[in-house]
Amino acid sequence: MDPVTLTTGRLQLRTFVPADIDEVWAAVQDPEIQRWVPVPSPYARVDAEYFVLRMVADGWRTDTEYTFALRTEEYGPVLGAISLHHPRAGAWEIGFWTAKEHRGRGYMREAALGLARWAFTDLACTRLEWRAEVGNVGSRAVAEKAGFTIEGVLRSGLLNKGVLRDCWIGALLPSDLGLPCPLPYLPMPA
Repeated sequence: MDPVTLTTGRLQLRTFVPADIDEVWAAVQDPEIQRWVPVPSPYARVDAEYFVLRMVADGWRTDTEYTFALRTEEYGPVLGAISLHHPRAGAWEIGFWTAKEHRGRGYMREAALGLARWAFTDLACTRLEWRAEVGNVGSRAVAEKAGFTIEGVLRSGLLNKGVLRDCWIGALLPSDLGLPCPLPYLPMPA
């Protein structure tokens, strides 16, 4: 798929470009991002180059990961990153990070909802999953505010820096946003 640009009330979500490398590198110097997100630590400029020039581009080219930079305006600063990845059986997984100076303003919740609507309407996604290492309360707060139902803990469910860690898992369904699902859904009886 060719990269697309999505818009929400306050945000533009568009693919990363080479001019974003220095902003990515600077944002990921944040110890909180390096602690919770499976990125190299320490995070070198070459890691940002690899992310922008290879990972992001290859994900779009192979339809396996769609990564977006968040901005409030076309040429504004990078507020964070959000992606859909690991497609399987109609479900996708969402992942995100927010630059430290832009946290607490609802940007990531807004971006997650915009990306979810796109996934459900344009990608025929049947289930959007969110995972975060147990203890990553910031990520969990974003997921819950975006309407994800926290479904439990996956033991040894997340690989981060060569270590398997327990993670929370949550899901958002098209019906949670008032959207139709491309397949029938039969919920568990109450």
